[in-house]
Amino acid sequence: MVDELNLEASVPDELAGQRIDKVLAQLFGDFSRARLQQWIRDGHVMVGGKQPRPRDKVLGGEKIELHTVLEPQGEWKAEPIPLDIVYEDEALLVINKGAGLVVHPAVGNRDGTLLNALLHHAPELEAVPRAGIVHRLDKDTSGLLVIARTLAAHKTLIDMMQAREIQREYEAVVQGIMTAGGTIEAPIGRHPVQRTRMAVVNNGRPSVTHYRVSERFRAHSHIRVQLETGRTHQIRVHMAHIRYPLLGDPLYGGRLRIPSGCSTALEQQLRQFRRQALHAARLRLSHPLTGETMDWQAPLPEDMRVLLEVLRQDAG
Repeated sequence: MVDELNLEASVPDELAGQRIDKVLAQLFGDFSRARLQQWIRDGHVMVGGKQPRPRDKVLGGEKIELHTVLEPQGEWKAEPIPLDIVYEDEALLVINKGAGLVVHPAVGNRDGTLLNALLHHAPELEAVPRAGIVHRLDKDTSGLLVIARTLAAHKTLIDMMQAREIQREYEAVVQGIMTAGGTIEAPIGRHPVQRTRMAVVNNGRPSVTHYRVSERFRAHSHIRVQLETGRTHQIRVHMAHIRYPLLGDPLYGGRLRIPSGCSTALEQQLRQFRRQALHAARLRLSHPLTGETMDWQAPLPEDMRVLLEVLRQDAG
């Protein structure tokens, strides 16, 4: 699927003397500056009837013409994988991702991912970077993801994500009994030795996680977590850092804690819960087209509901 893009504008006098790539970013704000620079280099932009370079400056009053096609952004293939669609319009898709589904193709997971499913459901996404995916969930984390269906929506959502204007709330079960909620501010980066892991490191990127307690059990806690930043494995790393690792987490969970004298049902449930007990339960943002505040919630998946019920029975 290939879409043509034809845009025209005149350079306002107040922008005279600025670089053409900066001017385009102001006139055609639906597209990233990097993409506009590439279109200039590829000869898809005319200024006053001439092809400019990104660093060329405008005089003011020139006619700008942008003619290009929105080419596929990757070599991924569409696959008929079922999706749990929570919301859909011309700009957005909101998906409730199941645990076990990889979000984006990578080495060892070229097929069977959320991206492959999205391309089958909405073929126009092949012209949007990463098929519109603007944030991720780990393979074994369930819950809500927002997808941009157009380049304009993609740029707006990326800008909102960077400005921390998209609110994401998670539910989790951690090992240990928390006395109160709090905030974790600890930089996260690649583990210095185990490169498949992330860790709290001095030279990491600033990372902020807020959490509050929903329920306490004999050796576990059910918490709600709100992300202020969005680092890889952020909740998993931060909770392990304060010694309340997520139940079932294969990377950061540590030794399994089983309450003394617990029922066979609880012990069995704890031992067989083999993924991090983490669910993206709520997503709140301003719609990129209308500005309307949108708020979606996804109920806990069956495995976490059963886990919490067994924990409640044991605590009672």
